[in-house]
Amino acid sequence: MFEIGRLAVKTAGRDAGKKCIVIDTADKGFLLVDGQTRRKPVNPKHLEPLGQLIKINKGASTEEVAKALKPLGIETTSTKSKSPAEQPKKQKINKKDQAEPDKKGKKDKPKEDKKETKKEKPKDKEDSKTKK
Repeated sequence: MFEIGRLAVKTAGRDAGKKCIVIDTADKGFLLVDGQTRRKPVNPKHLEPLGQLIKINKGASTEEVAKALKPLGIETTSTKSKSPAEQPKKQKINKKDQAEPDKKGKKDKPKEDKKETKKEKPKDKEDSKTKK
């Protein structure tokens, strides 16, 4: 019933109501279609055949399909593949610039603590001597 070049209308899916041409038979009874629809394998149950048969080669390219449909007044939309977006550039960070503030802050605090503990110890010794 569906031979190569058969004009059909999709009845199900995203492309429902759009016209297409059968280009090839795919695996498990599916048909490869192209036209106003996306080029993809389709279940024949989702196609409604029309009376027209267009001369087209098996596995024709999308451009050939567009040329074959133009005389019938059916316009196809050409889709272009998206070019990948530019990745943001990473900013270089100097490790020295980041490490210096942290080191200064850490070094100052322990020194102060050590000085205070040294001062306290001699006072304790003096107090212990005076008590005896």
